[in-house]
Amino acid sequence: MTGYHLAQMNVAVPRAPMDDPVMAEFKAGLPALNAIADAASGFVWRLVDEGGADATALRPFGDDTMVNMSVWESVEALRDYTYRVPRHLEALRRRREWFQPFPGANMLVLWWIPAGTIPTVAEARERLALLDRDGPGPDAFTLRAPYPAPDATGAAATGAAATGAAAEAR
Repeated sequence: MTGYHLAQMNVAVPRAPMDDPVMAEFKAGLPALNAIADAASGFVWRLVDEGGADATALRPFGDDTMVNMSVWESVEALRDYTYRVPRHLEALRRRREWFQPFPGANMLVLWWIPAGTIPTVAEARERLALLDRDGPGPDAFTLRAPYPAPDATGAAATGAAATGAAAEAR
């Protein structure tokens, strides 16, 4: 366990408004997906709107783009929820039914934050722009190209761990 947690943001462009029949199954499944995430090992926090159930009403990237942000104890914890929870994996497989291709280079960004802090949407936007501009690195990366948490001094990991992450990103 480090003194850092993993922040994640993903963005998506829905095929229709949330009250449209096209989005009905996605909308109906969200409460269960969020409850599973909230109870998942390694889950820390997720962004919610004023209603407190989810973030579907928040549109900080414009009216056509939804945002999802959460914090996890580790890359492994997020990866386990994303790919090993059957209900989430099924929703992930069906995402093209509900969402259009995202116009940016990346729709997901990960970065390390000091444990006990909550990321802002503005910070997430900056991290996504950094990832789009420079590709994966210690300050903005993806599940496919993860980087280790900084060491206790806040410096990015060095040596074999950093070299392995950089090689994986290529």
